[in-house]
Amino acid sequence: MARIIGIDFGTTNSVISTIDNGKPVVIPNSSGDTLTPSAVAFQKNGDVLIGRTAKNQAVINSERTFLSIKRHMGADFRARLDGVSYSSQMIAAMIMRRLKQDAEKYLGETVEHAVITVPAYFSDAQRQAVKDAGKLSGLNVLRIINEPTAAALSYGIRSEGSELIAVFDLGGGTYDISILEVCDGVVEVKATSGNNHLGGDDFDSVLIEYIAKDFQRKNNIDLTKDRMALQKLREDAEKAKIMLSEASEISISIPFITADNTGPKHLDITINREVFEKLVAPLLEKLIAPAKQALEDAGLMPEQIDRVLLVGGSTRIPAVQQAIEQFMGKPVSKSVNPVECVATGAAIQAGILAGEIKDLILVDITPMTLGIETEGNRFIPIIKRNTSIPCSDFKTFTTISDNQRVVEVHILQGESDRASANISLGKFQLSGVRQAPRGEPRIEVTFSIDANGIVSVAAVDLDTNHSQAITIKEMNRPTDSQLETQGLFIERKLG
Repeated sequence: MARIIGIDFGTTNSVISTIDNGKPVVIPNSSGDTLTPSAVAFQKNGDVLIGRTAKNQAVINSERTFLSIKRHMGADFRARLDGVSYSSQMIAAMIMRRLKQDAEKYLGETVEHAVITVPAYFSDAQRQAVKDAGKLSGLNVLRIINEPTAAALSYGIRSEGSELIAVFDLGGGTYDISILEVCDGVVEVKATSGNNHLGGDDFDSVLIEYIAKDFQRKNNIDLTKDRMALQKLREDAEKAKIMLSEASEISISIPFITADNTGPKHLDITINREVFEKLVAPLLEKLIAPAKQALEDAGLMPEQIDRVLLVGGSTRIPAVQQAIEQFMGKPVSKSVNPVECVATGAAIQAGILAGEIKDLILVDITPMTLGIETEGNRFIPIIKRNTSIPCSDFKTFTTISDNQRVVEVHILQGESDRASANISLGKFQLSGVRQAPRGEPRIEVTFSIDANGIVSVAAVDLDTNHSQAITIKEMNRPTDSQLETQGLFIERKLG
């Protein structure tokens, strides 16, 4: 098989990797950096900037610059620029295409295949969107793999014996906790939980709010109402957060951040680590509930975990490490690079698929329960969360009205008993049901989840053998022909 790359598509930064002589290697981008900012900027002359150059000009081009697009994957996101409507998939695809080009330049060969990572707690719609972005970038996405699982693979390739591992993955936009067992070349995921709306961006936002309020108190100007000033503040707040992981106190100085009728205004503020940790305390508390859930689902107590791995740049924050160590009752391990291990794990999975790595096996799980809606807003589970994938299961249902000829199947993902409280993945209708009194027909609904965690559903009337089947596609997912058209557009746009 041709070369397969591993892509850690991150909220803040993305990383690419490959297998070289049986070992994972991180590939530098064209600037020689291993981290490529997940940023896309559209210039008025039609050029598209990606990565560091896009992020660097965000202050002066904030309305045409897209950061943290990963947080919009699977959502109804649209940005209209210069007469073109861009979806989150299209913007993400531009980042992935640049990663593909950087890999080809480094390797000196064409790259056609990839393994791409996603947060473990991503929904089916979000996974589909990432896979679509990969296709739009010109890549054949062989596998979608969960980020904590990729990190465990990166650790497991060097591990001997048997260990229970907790992987805490706190990136720029998402948080996952996975419990895994590594034993004699088998990496088995036991349970996972998480929060798709918790990450480094939220730590930045807390700091931005604090600084903006201080500035408003001193100058009676709200910086959050000024797009350019806010972008300047966002960049310096991110830098301050990173610096506070090393220094106990930092100063932020932004001259000419804004102006009023009295003249230009300068921002100067000093923040110490103690203040920062008080500000982010509510975010630190949000780390614990998913960790408790994952351990409970795995049937384990914190003291039974042998090793705690940290993944994602936000785990470098000392307060994050302290919160995790306090909950787990043991020090965190620093045996893997928190920023690169997800990408190297993706490369290891690529190596397994290509047959280059033969002594490692991965057993992953589905992160959320899948089922259908029934009468009275009830949610009936068919595949429970933390079931090993690929998998398939079914349940038999019946009609609710006499002589009912059509049955609507509403597919949901979540943990609530109430259908309306869960994530709707899609609907389809099974027609041609045998006319009979209600409760008599037998409708078998089968759910299947592939190795990428993507769902297919089939329904069949067991009396007439009429059937209907779909692979779940959220309402806003493009068709195959639309994907082809958008992919050609991106290829022309980026070259």
